[in-house]
Amino acid sequence: MSEFERMIDLREIGNVPIALSASAEECAALAARFDLVAVERLAATITLEPNGKTVNAAGRLIAEIVQSCAISGEDLPVSIDETLTLRFVPARAATAADIDLTAEELDELEYTGTAFDLGEAVAQSLALAIDPYLEGTNANTARHKVGLLGEDQAGPMASALRELLKKN
Repeated sequence: MSEFERMIDLREIGNVPIALSASAEECAALAARFDLVAVERLAATITLEPNGKTVNAAGRLIAEIVQSCAISGEDLPVSIDETLTLRFVPARAATAADIDLTAEELDELEYTGTAFDLGEAVAQSLALAIDPYLEGTNANTARHKVGLLGEDQAGPMASALRELLKKN
């Protein structure tokens, strides 16, 4: 069971968008799972379009979280507003061809039986939207206190690496 379980039965999918909202307990559990200070709000509105046993899902994820600065550790409030595009497909046996996924297959979520967990898909989408290297306004001060150089002072090798990363 996931922290934000919302099981959807294929046989009961209607034409009305589904609104999901996490309770305070679910928000606390998700904050612990994703190593956040807090998840203050998590909501999503999703339209489901069945196509045989495949279900296309499109909607929007809205979240208010508090995470720690990657450098100073200070608490930073973050608003997340993400478009969701997912596809739920019946589980199948893995093959050697599955190593090379197409762009369309990247957002496929497998399910077994006649139901899938839409809440878990939303939770995973939240995790992907979190910036793991988020820096607050006190990041440079914290760097200087421990003797780390900022990007503007790191020298020619760091600049060359930074330019290579921008090209990829």
